[in-house]
Amino acid sequence: MIPWTFKKFEVLNMSKQNSRIKKITIVALMVAIDVVLSPIFRIEGMAPMSSVVNVIAAPLLGPVYATIMAVMCGIIRMLLLGIPPLALTGAVFGALLAGIFYKWGHKVWCATLGEIIGTGIIGSLLSYPVMAWFTGSSSSLYLFIYTPRFFGAAVIGSVVAYIILLKLIQIKPFKEAQKLFWPEGFLRSE
Repeated sequence: MIPWTFKKFEVLNMSKQNSRIKKITIVALMVAIDVVLSPIFRIEGMAPMSSVVNVIAAPLLGPVYATIMAVMCGIIRMLLLGIPPLALTGAVFGALLAGIFYKWGHKVWCATLGEIIGTGIIGSLLSYPVMAWFTGSSSSLYLFIYTPRFFGAAVIGSVVAYIILLKLIQIKPFKEAQKLFWPEGFLRSE
């Protein structure tokens, strides 16, 4: 009886470990997509690809992992591409709210709205004090300096992601990946 119990525990432990590895792999792939595509498809002062990845990450990864993904992307973009802390303030709040809004509404448009509010409004307004501290001067900055560019990028990226997600949520590999991150029964109510 003892060897069977140990073997059963071992199988359950392996299943949890495989699940963790799959989660880490998917998050790493989303980080790689964001880091590679953001500088390629960039409008000066705007990063709409970051919004695209945030909105896609919301229904795929959920709020916690989407936010972790956005933080990792921001840090990598700051270190490798020399982007100021705007890489963090611009993406993190959008990813978090996109995930929370998707969890709340179970609809793709909810994730889109969360990204626009999180990045376009909250992220842009919080970028002012961060950049004033980072540059050491607030004389040439005003509170809404980043709002037009952040809001524009969030709207452009969210619309593109919305169109992509309408197809993605219908394919089997996407649904299987979602099951790793969302609790049992959550996705059935969509």
